[in-house]
Amino acid sequence: MGLGGCILLIGVGAILAFATDWQVDSVNVDLVGWIMMLVGLVGVFVYMSIARRRRMVVPPTTTVVADDEQRYH
Repeated sequence: MGLGGCILLIGVGAILAFATDWQVDSVNVDLVGWIMMLVGLVGVFVYMSIARRRRMVVPPTTTVVADDEQRYH
């Protein structure tokens, strides 16, 4: 799930938790909204952690070049 999907989960969860007053017999809509927001936040943190590792700059290793003058003389 990308960053956009996580933000979408947070947005839809907030709408379900705060902006609706629907009553469903078998489902607590407010709780579903809170769960969606929580999953979205966890997804954002995981995405940022992975993105930070990708951006980490590793200095290039220096290679030892053998002196090839002996081959040509």
